[in-house]
Amino acid sequence: MTQTYDTPQEAEDAFYDALDEGDLNRMLSVWAEADDICCLLPMHPMIQGREAVTGVFTHLFSEGHGVSLSIAHLGWIETDDIAIHQVEETIEDPPADRHTPPPFYGSNIFRKDNTGWRLIVHLNAPTPPPPPPEFVMPE
Repeated sequence: MTQTYDTPQEAEDAFYDALDEGDLNRMLSVWAEADDICCLLPMHPMIQGREAVTGVFTHLFSEGHGVSLSIAHLGWIETDDIAIHQVEETIEDPPADRHTPPPFYGSNIFRKDNTGWRLIVHLNAPTPPPPPPEFVMPE
């Protein structure tokens, strides 16, 4: 891991660029070199540890391409050494034989260590269906 990310946003940008390009080495440079990292992708079991994260992205990129997403930031929580970014991920170019799925809500959690900011958790889930008309949001 030679790349240094000075801010959580730099690390997050590198994550989504690597995902878009299908670049395994760049993807792995974003993740912390630790066994306590985890990734939860839609329709996959939770993946824990550096070896498992490497395996899932190796498989994801095995067809020679990445996943192009547009990202909308919904909120950020940042301290001196932890950052949580909440995002909405929308697939830009779904395969021709599939319909465009609804957006996914995601959370990216970064930890700052002596190598800069690194991703330690990426999780996302499909957008839930709209609430029933009688549902009232609590204030």
